[in-house]
Amino acid sequence: MSTHDDHEDLKASTTPGYKPTAAKTAEEYARLDAEDESLARWKASLGITGGGSAPATGPKVTVLSLELHSDTLPPGKTIVLDLKDGKETVQNTKKEPIVIKEGVEYNVRIHFRVNHSIISGVRYLQVVKRSGIKVDKLEQMLGSYGPSPDEKPYTKNFEPEESPSGMLARSGTYDVKSRVQDDDGEIYADFSWHFKLAKEW
Repeated sequence: MSTHDDHEDLKASTTPGYKPTAAKTAEEYARLDAEDESLARWKASLGITGGGSAPATGPKVTVLSLELHSDTLPPGKTIVLDLKDGKETVQNTKKEPIVIKEGVEYNVRIHFRVNHSIISGVRYLQVVKRSGIKVDKLEQMLGSYGPSPDEKPYTKNFEPEESPSGMLARSGTYDVKSRVQDDDGEIYADFSWHFKLAKEW
């Protein structure tokens, strides 16, 4: 159950005076300023063409998984939170927290699909707490994307971070709240997961 503090912690930063524009479908963007060459190139980079598009139903974005990647991971080991399985994988981390090696560089990757429309201003928010005290907050923009071609997912790699180290860092479990939302406040994923630090992966 989320609390008022959780909502405040996961509040996205805002730019004073900025107001998001009204959302448009991919088809509306395709028709927009069709004679503008630079805009046509931008639309092509997002996979927007003049042809018809699928009906705009359901969520604009489906978050498929969250992955922790590090060059220090043993060969063949992956750390992936599957968000398609009804969050069962995520819930299991409460009993069996994900193990992250202390003092190593790692980065978060998010895999998602854009079902329809154009997304922009979509961001990933993450708050890490230990014993109820906030120890870290991450906010990363996903960028602008058109509908996923052939339903293939997009992958966004976030900037590398270094995991804490030391006996104090290794004590206890870290509780993470993650959210994917856009500038309009529409939430596409909202989930909690848990990890602990150890001397080895």
